[in-house]
Amino acid sequence: MYIVVFTLTLVVLISPAADALDNGLALTPTMGWLHWERFLCNTDCDSDPDNCISERLYMQMADVMAKEGWKEAGYEYVCIDDCWPSHQRDARGRLQADAKRFPGGIKKLADYVHSKGLKLGIYADVGKSTCAGYPGSLGYYETDAQTFADWDVDLLKFDGCNMDWTLVGEGYVNMSKALNKTGRSILYSCEWPLYEWPFKKPNYTAIRDACNHWRNFNDVFDSWSSVKSILDWTASHQDLIVPAAGPGGWNDPDMVLCFTRILSQEYNQCTSSWLVIGNFGLSHAQQESQMALWAIMAAPLLVSNDLRDICPCSKELLQNRHIIDISQDALGRQGYRTAMVDTFEVWERPLSKNRLAIAVINTLELGGPRRFFIQAIPGWKICEPHCNVTQILPQYQEMGVQTPHSKIHLTVNPSGTALLTVTPTRDLTGFREVQWEDTPARRKHSAL
Repeated sequence: MYIVVFTLTLVVLISPAADALDNGLALTPTMGWLHWERFLCNTDCDSDPDNCISERLYMQMADVMAKEGWKEAGYEYVCIDDCWPSHQRDARGRLQADAKRFPGGIKKLADYVHSKGLKLGIYADVGKSTCAGYPGSLGYYETDAQTFADWDVDLLKFDGCNMDWTLVGEGYVNMSKALNKTGRSILYSCEWPLYEWPFKKPNYTAIRDACNHWRNFNDVFDSWSSVKSILDWTASHQDLIVPAAGPGGWNDPDMVLCFTRILSQEYNQCTSSWLVIGNFGLSHAQQESQMALWAIMAAPLLVSNDLRDICPCSKELLQNRHIIDISQDALGRQGYRTAMVDTFEVWERPLSKNRLAIAVINTLELGGPRRFFIQAIPGWKICEPHCNVTQILPQYQEMGVQTPHSKIHLTVNPSGTALLTVTPTRDLTGFREVQWEDTPARRKHSAL
């Protein structure tokens, strides 16, 4: 058995996050629904009216979110992605929605979403055109920001296509200033570091000053290899990106994927996997892994699926209040990978009230469930002398009072995750600071 322990654990537990964009928004990670991964740039409303990018789609999603527990679970944003505008600006240089697909315009759509107790997000691009070729905001930052404010938009996802990479940072800062100038509170979702990483290491202090959350890496696709690549990238860059996260500003690993129902698929029980037919690529265990790790990473929970016809087990997972409580924890610290033990990875996130959230992933994709002994978790030492342990995934279970010497183990399915919370039975205020006060990692990162 081999064990690799990562020293960033020490840094994040004692290092405050950098100052964030102070617009009073995203004090916890954003939750909502976004169309892109599921509906892409489908503009053919004649032959596919139920799935094309139109006001009807967003109104229907808002209806479902309001009626089926999504709003109560914390999902509050209904977000439009690319392909909503007309290919031409209006006579005053303003963006305008495609008149056929959005006959009421964005203001009417915003009013409808607001009437459901939800908020509306919209998409634009820092460059001369969006990724799908619609008008970009380059040269129109103040005009577009004011247009979105006039429409009562609540969130802007600002992409980075079709822009000289050396000007990307300046463009994102200028739009941030333009949004603030409108006087309307608009959550600002950036992709700034994603477009700088191929050329240089981004300045996360500047990014956090301008944005409420920011994409770092590739788009997520409906496959386990895509989700794994995002986790691997995050772990390999956690020294840089984890200290930047906190209330008001978050690292964004992209959307959460969960299945819609397909009649040709077979489904057994919530603890079983989908027998995948077509393009829906995550087993139920892999969905659990993504949801657990996105909560550990304090990532925005922006789901991309068809809420009108979602599999009941996926809905139950996405609305799981115990996972959402980790995601939205008031301490506002991002979790990180703390150890690799044989074929397992351990990720941990410090929570409020001196608690700890722990995710143990079985990285094997074959064979059966494997056992992981809980003493191998680096943060398990907080159980001195005792702690209460609750397993959230794969099944909820109160594991009772444990000690640092408990011999219990977790059973984890292939590509699945066991998610726990640990609550010490004594006050550990200052414990971690005392433990790590003179470590090399503390000295290395003391400037963060």
